[in-house]
Amino acid sequence: MRIEFTKTALLPPLVVIAWITLPMSALAQGTISPGGLPAPSGGPAHPEPAKPRIKASGIATWFGPGFYGQTTACGQTLTPEVVGVANRRLPCGTLVRVGYKGHALTVPVLDRGPFGHAGADWDLTAGAAVAIDMSDVARISTRIVGRIPNTPALGAPPGSAAPALAGGSEAG
Repeated sequence: MRIEFTKTALLPPLVVIAWITLPMSALAQGTISPGGLPAPSGGPAHPEPAKPRIKASGIATWFGPGFYGQTTACGQTLTPEVVGVANRRLPCGTLVRVGYKGHALTVPVLDRGPFGHAGADWDLTAGAAVAIDMSDVARISTRIVGRIPNTPALGAPPGSAAPALAGGSEAG
């Protein structure tokens, strides 16, 4: 009688050997605890959440006049001059490069939204929509390009007085 050893015939014993030796070597190296759970690595207790992925293009709307004077979800007071974008998932201060029909602009995430148009991914402030010549619901190109700290003046044009510096009231 001739016995032939094939790869599949050797597979179960190899799996058993690996099942016994790998946990033992991991236990010796300290990468798992005696209970079989991963050993603490000394790193943060909660790892960084995964960065939200965005599509290279999306449907955009714009918002403005009905919201002027109100505070955005990120703490900015909305005015006609504020340039920014609202997104449901990206953190405040994320810089997004948006493009539309040959116009491009880098804007910070200032708010949550959009909420008014079903299927929209982005909601540009009126200042951002004007800057890229978008006047209606449109498909825009998008790309995350960085992140800056969120401040009350984020999105305000350079040289403008930040509402927080004026105490939230205007002299008049």
